[in-house]
This record gives sequence, structure tokens and C-alpha cells, in this order.
Amino acid sequence: MTTTEADPTADGRDAVGPLEPGATAGSAGAAGSGAPAGAAEPDVPTGTRREQAFAARRAGTRQQIIDAAVSLIADQGFTATSVEDIASAAGVAKGSVYYNFGSKSDVFEAALAGGLERLTLTLESARADLHGKAALAALIASLLEQIRAHPDFAKLLAAEVFRVGREWQETVGHIRARVIEFYAAALREERPGADVSLLAASVFGATLVAGLEWLVFQPEREFDEVLAAVLELVAGL
Repeated sequence: MTTTEADPTADGRDAVGPLEPGATAGSAGAAGSGAPAGAAEPDVPTGTRREQAFAARRAGTRQQIIDAAVSLIADQGFTATSVEDIASAAGVAKGSVYYNFGSKSDVFEAALAGGLERLTLTLESARADLHGKAALAALIASLLEQIRAHPDFAKLLAAEVFRVGREWQETVGHIRARVIEFYAAALREERPGADVSLLAASVFGATLVAGLEWLVFQPEREFDEVLAAVLELVAGL
């Protein structure tokens, strides 16, 4: 199988690719930028250009592996998905999975944590400057948009976010609490002094299930129709 990355070398480093003959890491970057000789270098992150290129390449490889794992595990489950499956789908060597993550569980934990972090940032943006029912409606719409944009992750989220006893439970639990707190904050504005923790988790869960029902079993429905159904469900809150 042709892969996009060579196996990690024996001393734990990926190959970075040769420079042009006679060039140094710094001169190669300057030549590639088209800047005149002697021109001041632009501000760049710390480290040599070679180190920066390696870091960018490794980040890209990690994302390939995460994307492949999310797709496979959403389709066939965690137990049925092997490291070999993930490597093949990602187009990398099996050793690259272990080099970047250490284990299949670590890949899955990174996938869940990264997706939940993305969701947290999206919900934070959706709620900005809104309060009460307006904030709650915006949060519901934003979650449905994320389910539509990332259906495989939504399936994992539904399966794992309420599960206990997993290796990654602590990591997921912290981020899950942050996600549900957005709903709780909006509900507190409608019910000052009330304990809304269970209600907030219920709204989040109902929106997630409705979104998956839409994608899997009723894909012919329009987004606005699905949103209206969930808003009607929470109208009396």
C-alpha cells in the first residue's frame, strides 16, 4: 500500500525530506519565499524551518489519523476498529499511528476531545451577546449545524458523551461539562436560583438525538423544520 508518510525511523524521528544541494534550512526557506537576498526575515515561530516543517507535517498526519478513526469508529464501533484499519484509511504506516498517539484509545480520546473542543468554541460564539430563550435557541441551532457538518463525530458523541468507565472518560467529562454549561447558563436566566443541571443536559441530549434522527432516518427534512421541532419541544422551559 502506498502511504503518505514513511514509517518513523528507529530513533523515533520522521524523515523530513532533503534540502536542495548546498542549501541550509534557513536559505531554503528564504529562496522559497521569493524575498531578495539580505532582506529581513519575517517573524516566524520558534525553531528552525526544518523543525517547523516537521511540526506542520506531524500535525497534518495526526489529523489524518483522527479523521480516519472517527469515520471508522462511527461506522463499526471502537472494539471492531483496529489500528491497522485506522492506518489504512488514513494512508499512513501502522507505526505512524503508534508514533503519534501511542494506542488506539489515545487516538479515540484525541478525536473526542478535539471534536468537543470545536463544539465548545462554536457554542460560545453562537451564544455571544444573547440571553435567556434567545441564547437557548441559538445554542440549539448551532448544535444542529455541527451535527450536519460533522455527522460521524455526532454519532460518536451520542455513543460516548454519556458513557462511563472508559479510559478517556475524565477528558471527555471535563469538556462535556463545559458544553452543557452553555445550556445551563441560558436556562438560569429564565429560572433564576433553580437547579437546571439536569434540564440543561436534557436539552443538549434531545437536540443531539433529534439531529441524528434527522441525518440517519429522515434526511429529506429541511434544517429549519428540524430546528422548529426541537424549539417546540423546549418552548415551555
